[in-house]
Amino acid sequence: MWNFISDRKSNDFFRFWFAQLITQFGDRVFQMALVALITALYPGSVMAMSIVFLFAIVPAFIIGPIAGVYIDRWDRRTVLFISYFIQGVLVLLAAFYLIHLPVIWPMYAVVFIISSLGRFYIPAKMAFIPEIVRKDDLHVANSLSTITGMIAGGLGVLLGSWIVERTGYFAGFCWDGICYVFSAALVMTITALHHRLPDRQAIITRTREIIQVEKSVWHEISDGIRYIRSQPEIKFMFWMMAILLAAVGAIYVVIIVFIQQAFHSVTKDLGILAVSLVVGSFLGSLAYGKWGKKIASEVVMFWSLILGGALTILFVTTVDATHSRWAALGLSFILGFVVGPDMVAPFALINKICAMEMSGKVFAALEFVVYLAFLLAMMVSSVLSWYIPRIWILIAVGGIFMVVGFIGLARNKGRAALQGTLR
Repeated sequence: MWNFISDRKSNDFFRFWFAQLITQFGDRVFQMALVALITALYPGSVMAMSIVFLFAIVPAFIIGPIAGVYIDRWDRRTVLFISYFIQGVLVLLAAFYLIHLPVIWPMYAVVFIISSLGRFYIPAKMAFIPEIVRKDDLHVANSLSTITGMIAGGLGVLLGSWIVERTGYFAGFCWDGICYVFSAALVMTITALHHRLPDRQAIITRTREIIQVEKSVWHEISDGIRYIRSQPEIKFMFWMMAILLAAVGAIYVVIIVFIQQAFHSVTKDLGILAVSLVVGSFLGSLAYGKWGKKIASEVVMFWSLILGGALTILFVTTVDATHSRWAALGLSFILGFVVGPDMVAPFALINKICAMEMSGKVFAALEFVVYLAFLLAMMVSSVLSWYIPRIWILIAVGGIFMVVGFIGLARNKGRAALQGTLR
């Protein structure tokens, strides 16, 4: 690690790495500024908050599947520069002009375009690392990029919420815009590229290959669906993950408004509680990685759901009754710790029972299913919030976590008993 850090030939990577930290920080500030803007325009409206996140999620379905094809054909440094620069310009345009308009739809368009750009620059930055570091340093470079990225994101939420709370959403948009313009300039200073654009004939050949592959894609998708339907365990995990992400989607925007109104703040308490939840989840995931092998993945996951549901209900009722920030902080950390394994266990379980040659199709299908479940549940809960008090929606979601967990435990116990009888 130290040799890599001290090596002058790593300068290009560290310029790239610093650009990523700045953009990840700016992203979180932008999210806090968006929350503040929507709150100012539509106080207490869960639906308005949901529509913003809807425009942020939809590009994952529309743009995501095709972005990877073009990333492999374009120069990645150029992709990063253009994406960062356009995002910076759009956010600054929003800060100085769009937020002053009497209508909100131009901001929805900005969110959609920025999210669409993300479908390109997120895979591009991951694919760019092998172009600027030696093969022997790839592991160190990827680890450094991932770990520090998580830290930058956490700091972005914490400091971004403070910036927006103190100076307003205008300053938040300005911060993000400047971060992206600076990152774009930083990326263009990288010179030690191993990748070059192919010549015209190579592009024509590659295009023909892509057309041939596209003809077989639908056959592979069909094979993947048939495989999932033929495997009871994998099919059950799909249902479990769909229900889990639907519950998360239902709670996502409702709890933002709930916290805002409970503590009479716009972003400050959201940022602090989000960081507490993330730290708890991180430590919970580490604990599972260290000691989780001693317990079956299914058991860990189902108990995590049960305890997570109970703590969700406890968090909501405690905050509603006491409005105590310290209680909310402690409960959000514990909640993150107990649900942390749910970020690891389901994927470990699918890896264990899924055929290797089908795993790519299965995980791609799983991503589509969970995104769709999240999106639909978020919109449904937004509509329900017009008729049902928010606290009851949150309590119901906690109950769903617990019910799904108990069903999973019962099913797992019944399956174990049946296997014991057959033996």
